[in-house]
Amino acid sequence: MTQWRTDRRGFLQTAGAALAALTLPAKFAWAAEGDTLRIRATADFQCLDPKNMIGELDEIIPRCTQVALVRLGDMRDGNKWQPWGAEKIDWIDPTKIGFTLREGLQWSNGFGPVTPEDVKFSFERIAGSDSAWAYQFEKLDHVEVIDARSGIIHLKEAFAPFMVIALPYYGGNIICKAATEKVGGSYTTEAPAECGPYRFAAWEQNQKVTLTANPDWTGPKPAFATVEIYIVTDDQAAQLAYEADAFDFTKLAVNATAQIKAAMPANSTLIEAQSTRYSWLVINQNAEPLKDIRVRQAIQYAYDSDAVLLGAYDGLATRSTGVVPPTSPFTRASNLIQTRDVEKAKALLAEAGVSDLTLTLVALTDSTTQAIAQIFQANMAEAGITIEIQPTEDAAYWAAGDKTAGDGYKSLELALMNFAGGIDPTENLVWFRPDQIGIYNWAFFDSAEFESLYQQGLTEQDEAKRKAIFNKMEDLMEASGDFIFICFEPYIAIHHSNIKPVIMADGHPDPVMFTKA
Repeated sequence: MTQWRTDRRGFLQTAGAALAALTLPAKFAWAAEGDTLRIRATADFQCLDPKNMIGELDEIIPRCTQVALVRLGDMRDGNKWQPWGAEKIDWIDPTKIGFTLREGLQWSNGFGPVTPEDVKFSFERIAGSDSAWAYQFEKLDHVEVIDARSGIIHLKEAFAPFMVIALPYYGGNIICKAATEKVGGSYTTEAPAECGPYRFAAWEQNQKVTLTANPDWTGPKPAFATVEIYIVTDDQAAQLAYEADAFDFTKLAVNATAQIKAAMPANSTLIEAQSTRYSWLVINQNAEPLKDIRVRQAIQYAYDSDAVLLGAYDGLATRSTGVVPPTSPFTRASNLIQTRDVEKAKALLAEAGVSDLTLTLVALTDSTTQAIAQIFQANMAEAGITIEIQPTEDAAYWAAGDKTAGDGYKSLELALMNFAGGIDPTENLVWFRPDQIGIYNWAFFDSAEFESLYQQGLTEQDEAKRKAIFNKMEDLMEASGDFIFICFEPYIAIHHSNIKPVIMADGHPDPVMFTKA
């Protein structure tokens, strides 16, 4: 088994390198002139409206072209927050946050100044909605407008993490009320008004997004006049493109770390950091072959964590005990099933009267995910379970568990997932609540106890009690047979040494805060 892992990993690396050049966009630019920052994204954006944004580039662009009341710093420096669109912001009492907007903030396209009414509109339209980010504003009662620049955010209950969960990103991006209402109340790929350090300048679909400095921005000026974001899905292709000086910054596959260290490109710096991005296996209890918990538990027992961590992550990650990061004081001490037991898996299948079981595993196409999928396939074969891997591109992948895309989500069997995690444990646990079924809870995990504990965790102030709450929630997840916790992925990136990147808590780069070294 060990020899197979080593050979397989080498095969994947060699094949990826050979094919990398073929996967680059046709109009890929191999040099940039002037005061330009060039970074890489892994997939094209789908929606710039904060209410409906989905992934990496959806979040990066509005961070540059819209404004939020506060801004988070680098994850390697503790995710410290600072006022941003707000000139002043602070707690008045445990349920009230007062803010005063920065003077001179102006919307593009003639929509005038940014006002507290825009803040109110932005937050209240998400609170209680069907947005994936509604949880950020679950404790929001309303936003009170005081005058042309000041307001008060009123919460239903005391919730200290609100400042870092709701305000800095995703749903916390402020949009123009008048402009949004003019286009019907929402938008997708074109914001009707912008107010940020940059403006959206050009988009070559699946290839490149260009942002240029906003001359009307009154906040701190960004270090670069232009940001070019190149869309390169394949990690091997991105690595080769970086080495050819196609861009200044890219995230790397974890299993490329040793290779890069052995032959570090000139004038480059490698980032190795703890990450909040967590990966897990979804086992959908609603799918017909998986309705019996004994079948789901058989998969849990047949899983070989050591093989996955060595083969897909070069041993640079440790097995996670849940969805709370190992660096958090709230992390669970251990999994309920700590040791692989193939014979136990076989016995559970026999007890359930199941034989010749074949399951489909939906997995993204990046090299790390595909490596996990193939090792998992080998794991399950040893227990008599056949796994058919279904490599799926980004947009189709996220539709697989989406109830708005049809009934396919009900019969989805297995899926490898990874999410950009948050600062507070509630940000990672929120996706497994009952109301997330058909959104991001692809396992149909439906626990009233889990929901009750989640609500307690939001407002509990005692850290020891919060830890007990979160750990019990993770126990419930694992005991359901619906999940295998894989790891928190190390964050690996490379950049030119003449720039200093800023990486957000979710692992996404923040081009606005990049500086020249």
